[in-house]
Amino acid sequence: MAGSSPAKEVTWSCWSGDEAFSVYILASQRNGTLYIGVTNNLLRRVCEHKKGLQQGFGKRYRVNILVHYEVFDSISLAIQRETNLKKWPREWKLNLIEQDNPQWRDLYHELQ
Repeated sequence: MAGSSPAKEVTWSCWSGDEAFSVYILASQRNGTLYIGVTNNLLRRVCEHKKGLQQGFGKRYRVNILVHYEVFDSISLAIQRETNLKKWPREWKLNLIEQDNPQWRDLYHELQ
């Protein structure tokens, strides 16, 4: 894109200065396996997924592309949203991602 700054070099530091309650969706690839989680530090948590620091589903299925997130002022609201999203049919989740991120960009790079 003309006039845009060069892409940031990706560093794998898991540091973040800001904390908020976030619900996030990670994908293994476009239309691939999805993982929904909640955290009080989105940058750190996604970094942990990318580095494979967490055992379990995300690591097993290589789900580490941040495709959607929402920020909340309260942990109870974030947990409620996470719980609701996990109950949604897959089609609804895909539509939610496509609504704001039709190219399935890795939004992690925009957080840094």
